[in-house]
Amino acid sequence: MDACRPGAPGLLVVEDDLELAANLALVLRETRCEIVHADTLERARIQLRRRRWDLVLLDSGLPDGDGFELCRELRMARSDTAVMMLTARCDESDRICGLELGADDFLGKPFSQRELLLRARSLLRRRTAGRELDPGEQVIHQGELRVDRRQRRVFCRGTEVLLAPREFELLAYMAERCGRVFSRAQLLDAVWGGGFEGFDHTVNSHINRLRSKLEADPANPRLLITVWGCGYRLVGTPDRNDA
Repeated sequence: MDACRPGAPGLLVVEDDLELAANLALVLRETRCEIVHADTLERARIQLRRRRWDLVLLDSGLPDGDGFELCRELRMARSDTAVMMLTARCDESDRICGLELGADDFLGKPFSQRELLLRARSLLRRRTAGRELDPGEQVIHQGELRVDRRQRRVFCRGTEVLLAPREFELLAYMAERCGRVFSRAQLLDAVWGGGFEGFDHTVNSHINRLRSKLEADPANPRLLITVWGCGYRLVGTPDRNDA
């Protein structure tokens, strides 16, 4: 199934339906990634140890366990690999579960090949977007935060913080516009894209995860502030009057 070139981004397809996996590989060849298939959680874990992957397409139901379990493991390992969940159980509880665990996108079966390709390209593009910035735009300094878009690294109070791809994009977007208040709908459109059929809980989940990683006391945030009735804003210097 490999479709690769030297130095190509890595795309891991974790899907137990062999016919579907083969079709996915054909569609995703247009991304010009190294594409590798794993049909079980165990084989996926082996591939994840083999190299650093840019994107994992992850089926929610696998013969030896739940795909959500692998997503959880990736985020517990603080991996910045982008994860797109594929599931036949496309109801709100599944989407919330996947997003809470750190999935970057969610696609319900059956899906169109073009939509899959567009979403995969979007996630891969976000992984490399910082490399195209002008030197003066690559590093954002906002008080206790330093966001390096080229290297996709974040430092808070001098300590590096490892973020999942969507977490990084959300923080970078707000850091570039520090002090502005954004509604959940605005953040969903800006970070996930206008074609993403998401909901407010998507933004809430990512804000909560960012707070758990950035705030000294996540229960009393001083950097990522809730503006009641409006949305969220990022402040460069914590304000003791904010809540």
